[in-house]
Amino acid sequence: MLSPLFRRLLVALLVMLLAAAGIWWATRPKPVAVVLKEIERGLVESTISNTRAGTVEACQRTRLSTISGGRIELLAVKEGDRVSKGQLLMKLWNDDQQAQSAWLASQVVTARRRVSEACAVATNAEREADRQSALRAQGFVSGAREESSRSEALARRAGCEAAKADVAQTEARVSMSRVEQGRTVLYAPFAGTIAKIVGEVGEYSTPSPPGVPTPPAIDLIDDSCLYVKAPMDEVDAPRIAAGQPVRISLDALPRQTFPGKVRRVAPYVSAVEKQARTVDIEATFDDPAAPGKLLVGYSADIEVILAVRENVIRIPSSALLAGGRALVAAADGTLEERKLRTGLANWEFTEVLEGLTTGERVVTSLERAGVAAGAHYSVDGRQAASGQ
Repeated sequence: MLSPLFRRLLVALLVMLLAAAGIWWATRPKPVAVVLKEIERGLVESTISNTRAGTVEACQRTRLSTISGGRIELLAVKEGDRVSKGQLLMKLWNDDQQAQSAWLASQVVTARRRVSEACAVATNAEREADRQSALRAQGFVSGAREESSRSEALARRAGCEAAKADVAQTEARVSMSRVEQGRTVLYAPFAGTIAKIVGEVGEYSTPSPPGVPTPPAIDLIDDSCLYVKAPMDEVDAPRIAAGQPVRISLDALPRQTFPGKVRRVAPYVSAVEKQARTVDIEATFDDPAAPGKLLVGYSADIEVILAVRENVIRIPSSALLAGGRALVAAADGTLEERKLRTGLANWEFTEVLEGLTTGERVVTSLERAGVAAGAHYSVDGRQAASGQ
């Protein structure tokens, strides 16, 4: 039989143990709910992207205006029309110039007739001079008569040449008049599509004076050849070269990317006020038909692929801490800090050269409170429910 004193001590001891257990249970560290990602092998690329949105551009685009101003007499096209090279697009009123050209053309005809007349007279005068020379040799005419006929022939020949010069001068005036008429008409310099027309028949069209930007009369684009132009940070420019592979994405075609190549890297840095210094690059589609019908001016982005590693151990870039460290889910239920040696990286994945093996799990929810080395963890309920 236990003595009453011993029983009381035993009860007190049990009470103290229960109290201690309760205190431990109440003050024990609670596990932190984390999102884990299993380490696997896969593809890792080193890429750089544009700093601001790029634009789909046409290989050929011209904003046309007449050299001279005037009232629009003819618009031979409308917006959206496809035109061929050399096709008439617009004509200003130039009836006065046409009348001038017609008058000058008639002057050319008259001048040519004068040439025929003057040169025929010159030929006859030369024949007469030759006849007088023959008679002078036979002693039938005096030397003065021969000299007079020779002078007459030279004068007539000079008159013939002057008439020919008048023809050339009048033809030059005709050409000048045609040039003046060309200042009032627009022809398509290449085949393309009319993007925009500024002005209507009867309105006055004004050309752009030097240094004063005014809207062009006709905006013509060749949409059969398109490329993407985008600004890249100047620090990335030395790593970009023509021929490098790229991925092109378009706001108009979400969740799609199209392979392409760098076509050109600008040979200068753009310094726009209140914006970072950038270098423009141009990229073309490997398959121009892949995106379908594109509109010039679409927003687009270029991702330049600098290097590729296939079938390597990789970690989500969101799971990396400063200094190349990561938190690994240990078997004892705590988080273990691991120092890694990394290789290629992009915003999605980073290549792991040392420090991790496939099958291990790392924390990707580093922003949550309490996530630190040594902390007890539990798998986030939503991730556990999804089976990830």
